Amino acid sequence: MKTPEQHPDDPQPMLRLRNVGKSFGTLRVLKGIDLEVRRSEVVCLIGPSGSGKSTLLRSMAFLEEYDEGEIHIEGQLLGYVADNGKGRKRAAQARINQVRRNVGMVFQQFNLWPHMTALGNVSEALLRVRKLAPAEARQRALAMLDKVGLAHKADVYPIQLSGGQQQRVAIARALAMEPHIMLFDEPTSALDPELVGEVLQVMKALAREGMTMVVVTHEMGFAAQVADSVVFLDQGQVVAQGTPQQIFHDTEHPRLQQFLQNYLDRNAFWQDNQEVSLV
Repeated sequence: MKTPEQHPDDPQPMLRLRNVGKSFGTLRVLKGIDLEVRRSEVVCLIGPSGSGKSTLLRSMAFLEEYDEGEIHIEGQLLGYVADNGKGRKRAAQARINQVRRNVGMVFQQFNLWPHMTALGNVSEALLRVRKLAPAEARQRALAMLDKVGLAHKADVYPIQLSGGQQQRVAIARALAMEPHIMLFDEPTSALDPELVGEVLQVMKALAREGMTMVVVTHEMGFAAQVADSVVFLDQGQVVAQGTPQQIFHDTEHPRLQQFLQNYLDRNAFWQDNQEVSLV
């Protein structure tokens, strides 16, 4: 596990959540979430299905509109502006896009355009959003495909790629926008087991390089090896938070223990993973 680089000149975290809540009708799915993510930190969100992990992650990019509390990205409030002393109102879309411009997101499904090659998928946003010249967009897209080990697949269409390769193209597409923080929503859940490793290796490399990351995952080994902080959610609340050692080995919280026992024998798991290096 890497140690996050300290930046004493950075007064605020990259991402700060304060008392964040979210409801769908009468169902309250997030309840008073507090969380901070520092530069170069990897935070893994774990928990049972329906615990609110994906909703929380999507709220961090305002793909879900949180109802309560505040989310700040690099010191800027996401999604809302003051409403002339009457509380707050939804910000204009241009403002929302400006605040989250340095946030990249990778989803469970790859969401690649089937009519475009891998290169086209990665370069499209560079052309349309960043307004780069075609030659510059191509050069950056090729560099990002090379970063995920797929430069040789630049001219291949998604249907000709494995699931793991498609997800790596999706990661390259997000990286091409030069994000300051990456959000991953169970990026390996749609993959066959034998393809999971190639995606996790790319994510481990990003962690080594100091990319700030928030990852919703069911891959406990990945969380144990890579995370600086692991957050356990249950029923829309943060139930436990700590280092991998504290969460996977030292916890005495009964709900967390029950959750982990559904996956593995905790002691054997920790002994197998605590010495694993990222190199």
